[in-house]
Amino acid sequence: VQLQASGGGLVQPGGSLRLSCAASGTTLDDLSIGWFRRAPGKEREGILCLSSRDGSRFYADFVKGRFTMSRDNAKNTVYLQMNSLKPEDTAVYYCALGPALDIGVPFLPSEYDYWGQGTLVTVSS
Repeated sequence: VQLQASGGGLVQPGGSLRLSCAASGTTLDDLSIGWFRRAPGKEREGILCLSSRDGSRFYADFVKGRFTMSRDNAKNTVYLQMNSLKPEDTAVYYCALGPALDIGVPFLPSEYDYWGQGTLVTVSS
């Protein structure tokens, strides 16, 4: 399984970016799919996680109303749409895949097995 993340870059505060994560070696069915980030000096944290088994979603409080996740099964790709970006959103963003839970969706990095290489998002004027 390989994940290829892309779409990062420099954006001004209040701007938007869409990150992509293309998966190969697996479909996106019956999995946990997560977006994580690691800001400078901080640990990796969950942003948005989705169970493709039952549709359960986890949203970190700091992204509610600003970030959304979607997926294109035909392209085997998941997306992270980020709006109203703030300087504190500056981080390396990662996509990850893990096993589906019977109920709910995991949101800790340790619960995911496969990781993309990360893409840097810088929010600055």
